[in-house]
Amino acid sequence: MNWEVIFQPDTLALYGEGLVTTLKLLLSSLAIGAVLALLGALALVSRSWLLRKTVGAFTYFMRGTPLLIQVYLIYYGFSQLEWVQARWDAVWPWTYFKEPFFCAFLAFTLNTAAYTAEMLAGSIRETYKGEVEAARAMGMSRWQLMRRIVLPSAIRRTLPAYSNEVVMMLHSTSLASTVPSLVDLTGAASRVYSDYYLPFEAYIAAAAIYLSITFILIGIFRLAERRFLGYLAPRKA
Repeated sequence: MNWEVIFQPDTLALYGEGLVTTLKLLLSSLAIGAVLALLGALALVSRSWLLRKTVGAFTYFMRGTPLLIQVYLIYYGFSQLEWVQARWDAVWPWTYFKEPFFCAFLAFTLNTAAYTAEMLAGSIRETYKGEVEAARAMGMSRWQLMRRIVLPSAIRRTLPAYSNEVVMMLHSTSLASTVPSLVDLTGAASRVYSDYYLPFEAYIAAAAIYLSITFILIGIFRLAERRFLGYLAPRKA
């Protein structure tokens, strides 16, 4: 083991660049994905048959295909079409498809939006009937009921499952290393390995960083669950 290479300034700077890219991909995809997931969940439980089937087909495809294939379809497929490349420098939003970061970000966002939408829609369907009946007895409309009662309750109950989704998305950002010129944590480890032929040191260092971020995320969600789901905990004798 030659750990001195890992702690060289150039190597640490490379891992730092990879860490920033990984966190940017993770946080941005989760933020935009959460908004899309909320809209998707409302569509999945709506009264419109066409809306339910359309969004359901999207979530089925995104959840039924590997994320790596989705990254390839967007970066090596869609963004390489001639009519898209012809609009790279002139027409919005096609100008973004020449950026490797945007292609990876788009794949991650759509993927997490599909999973989160299904989780949230399931929680909405499982809302306690007593809460709904009490709200209707108060004279709330359908959207008032959804906004004041159903959605807050469903979002709280989705927290445990969503925490797993966030951790899985963190690990999935390692697939960004398959996109050329995009250096994430895994890409930084691969570059260290190719420069110094130290596979164990390079990838163990990246794994330690991923593990540290995972512990932080789990701790944050544990605190959130304790705060927002405390009423579901078993009562102490």
